Amino acid sequence: MRVVSPCPNCNGRSLYRSRPMSSGGGYAPDYLPGLGRLGRDAKFTVVVCSDCGLTRFFAEPEATARLTNSTKWEKTAAGDPGR
Repeated sequence: MRVVSPCPNCNGRSLYRSRPMSSGGGYAPDYLPGLGRLGRDAKFTVVVCSDCGLTRFFAEPEATARLTNSTKWEKTAAGDPGR
């Protein structure tokens, strides 16, 4: 996982991260569709700033490596509001 300090919201340095967790399954929505492997959901790590509460989700490298070939994701320009 890449370096995530300082917090982009408050510039705080008191950040906490979770262990990698499944991006879906059971009754939960699939937050990273098409980026896992057969029978295994993609994983992400959650980072929380204890100063302001900003919470960020970071896809694991194995999931991001699948983005360019995925039919469920489309590349967008920075600042593009989408549809």
